[in-house]
Amino acid sequence: MPSVSIITITYNAERFLERTLDSLVAQQASDYEYLVIDGASTDGTLAIIKQHESHVTRWLSEPDNGLYDAMNKGLHLATGDYVWFMNAGDELYDSQTLPNLLKAIQTSRADVYYSDALFVRDDGSRQSGSAIGLRSEVTPHALPKNLTWQDMKLGMKVCHQAFVVRRSIAPDYLTDNLSADLDWEIKCLKAARKIEFLPFVLCKYLTGGLSVQQHRQSLIDRFRVLRAHFGLLPTLLNHGYIIGRAAVHKAIGSS
Repeated sequence: MPSVSIITITYNAERFLERTLDSLVAQQASDYEYLVIDGASTDGTLAIIKQHESHVTRWLSEPDNGLYDAMNKGLHLATGDYVWFMNAGDELYDSQTLPNLLKAIQTSRADVYYSDALFVRDDGSRQSGSAIGLRSEVTPHALPKNLTWQDMKLGMKVCHQAFVVRRSIAPDYLTDNLSADLDWEIKCLKAARKIEFLPFVLCKYLTGGLSVQQHRQSLIDRFRVLRAHFGLLPTLLNHGYIIGRAAVHKAIGSS
């Protein structure tokens, strides 16, 4: 049984998948499994997977009911003690990222590990995109050093690709909500007895995902998630703060 299951979800991802695979191959560690869950791609994605098959523990390609349905498939196939989602285009930060994570797991056996993420933009090449900056610095989401589920009342404090969870406490994702990753993180934090901040960056996150592409629906779904966990009135009050904070951050960024 491997310590970590790294799971990549793909659909017509030929432009980005090699970035993720290259970052995995570069790791100076072997105590992991790598799963690729593909949604029946029609481009060159499957050819890329097959070219790198020696580094893929298991992969499947079949129609699914969206991103979070595919992520649930990955959860159900995983055998590692911990699960870590690294989607097509996202990368492990550097060659020592996985060894450092495994060392932390062997030392503390926490239920959740988290850190910062480096945002990168697509520059049109198959290499790592150009850096934008650390998520905690370029967004309004300051990163707590002692994270609890209550910290999520103002939205997603931790990038999903910088969040590693003990598989035994990881629930299925909602499949009808674009903020299902926020809901999933909150549920994991509620179930966790020990949560540990890692003093190194876990990932490079390729900006422009599903929630950005469907921004309005994502905001509605985020409200639904936060209301379910924090109640209606606190969520209304917190959203007033979220809107004001975003406006201030935008004004500072454009000045």
